[in-house]
This record gives sequence, C-alpha cells and structure tokens, in this order.
Amino acid sequence: MNISVVIPLYNEEESLPELCEWIERVMSTFSYSYEIILIDDGSKDKSWSVVEQLSAKNKDIRGIKFRRNYGKSAALNTGFEAAQGDVIITMDADLQDSPDEIPDLFKMISVDGLDLVSGWKAKRYDPISKTIPTKLFNWATRKASGINNLHDFNCGLKAYKKEVVKNIEVYGEMHRYIPVIAKWAGFTKIEEKVVQHRERKYGVTKFGFERFINGFLDLMSITFVSKFGKRPMHFFGLWGTLSFLFGGCVSLALIFEKLYKSHYLIPTRDVTDKPLFYLALVAMVIGTQLFLAGFLGELISRNSSDRNKYQIDKRL
Repeated sequence: MNISVVIPLYNEEESLPELCEWIERVMSTFSYSYEIILIDDGSKDKSWSVVEQLSAKNKDIRGIKFRRNYGKSAALNTGFEAAQGDVIITMDADLQDSPDEIPDLFKMISVDGLDLVSGWKAKRYDPISKTIPTKLFNWATRKASGINNLHDFNCGLKAYKKEVVKNIEVYGEMHRYIPVIAKWAGFTKIEEKVVQHRERKYGVTKFGFERFINGFLDLMSITFVSKFGKRPMHFFGLWGTLSFLFGGCVSLALIFEKLYKSHYLIPTRDVTDKPLFYLALVAMVIGTQLFLAGFLGELISRNSSDRNKYQIDKRL
C-alpha cells in the first residue's frame, strides 16, 4: 500500500464527507493505493455516524473511536499503530489542510528519501493573537531541538516514512514535537514544504490559549527526557553537586572569617547572624535533594523495561 492518511478528529461532522471525497479524488487521479484512518477522539456530535457511513461506502476508509476525549497525541499514536502504508500522511479534519498537497509530500518521502516532511503554512488565516505566540513557540522549539530548517512544528499536515511512525511514541501533548521526537530517535532527514492554509469552513477551533503554556512545558519535558531519560544522575547529580559545593564553600568561608577576626579581636557578627549563611544552607539542602532525585531516577531507570531499548537501523 502506498499511502495511509491518518486524520484525528473531534466534532467535525460537517467537514468529513467533503474531506474524504477530496482525498479519494486525489488518490484516484494519481492511482495510489491508500487507506484513510479516521480517529474519532470522543466526539460529542454525529462525527462517528458520518465515519460509519463513509466506511460503508468505501472499503479504504477505516474508523477508530475513543470512548472519551484523550487528545490529538493519543489519536495520532493510535493511527500510527494502525497505519499500513509505506508513507503515512497526517492532516487535520477541519479542511484547513489541502489534500492536493499529498502527491508532492509522497514524492519527497518515497523518491527523495526523506524521513519526515513537515508542512509550513507560510500564509496563515489566523488572528494575530494566535500567529505571534505561534512564531515564538516555533522559535523556542528550533533553539531547543537544533532543527533549524522548520518554521512550523505544529502544522498538522506532515508526511512520514513508515519506519518513523513505527519507532516513535506520541503521548500527552507531544504531537507538537513529532519532528523533535523523530530526530532524537535517529531519523535526521527532516525537511519542510510550504503548504496551503485554508480558512476554516465549518465549526470553530478546538484549541485555546492554554496550548501555548502546555506547549512550553511539553518542550521542557521532552528535552529533558530525550537527553537524560536513561541517565538522570548526569543532570541532577551535576547540579546537586555544584549547589552543595557552593553552599559548603560559602559556609566555610564565613566560619573561617569569624575565626580569623575573633583571633585578632576584630569586631564581627556571629555567623548565624548573617543572611548569607542561611542562603548557603539552603543551597546545600537543595544540592542534597537534587542528588537524591538523581539517585532515585537512576534506580527507576535501571528497573525500566525499556532501559536497553535502542533504535536499530540495520542488521546483517
């Protein structure tokens, strides 16, 4: 099978028939073998009924329904597990992504040999209250991940080599960082393609301002887990040791100063009367806690079932 189109959806009953018809028309024009996987993320409208009707008319359309709303990451991860095509293409269900982009995305993966292609909606139809935070979010992600050639990490329109989606796990709100997850899994051939951004035709957006806050927290989380997930002591132990040494050195310096001035009868305050002494104690306590956190992290990591699970590219 050439292509699997994975589409997470939530309350999109109006757009689904038009979207699927559009995809079918593109696939027929280019003679692709394909499947469309619609993941209903606990919709409260008639979306699932529409999915059932579409699947009954076209055997290439499959549906998966969650009992409740789990989020886009869960829907994508489930779709990736079910996908069977050589190239997996994801898009949103709100008709803001154009299926006419599919042939070029397919070519970039199957012919040009890329691992992942991310869409870039260079011209957007979103309000400024959304575009400015999005630009800041993408700038921060580029700096943290080192993937400097992507302008829009959160674009729903992406194409993947099959091996990519079968070797990554998307959870929480990590769908924003799939290129980052793929890179740290060893898939480094990542490029972008300028794609069309269409105005929403039906319904309203399902995302609020809180996604930017969640996105920042998720970026911190995935950066830490990717770099130190298998060696937490290297992070906590380093900063804990530095904090403890700093506090210890300051405390010793204050004590030495007190002894020196007392010996030469120089007036001075008691060590315990100086605020710096308590700051030093706090630094030592924090250092001890960080070191213990690293130690506990190592114990948990070493007892993890995937502690020796690595991405293997080839075998002979």
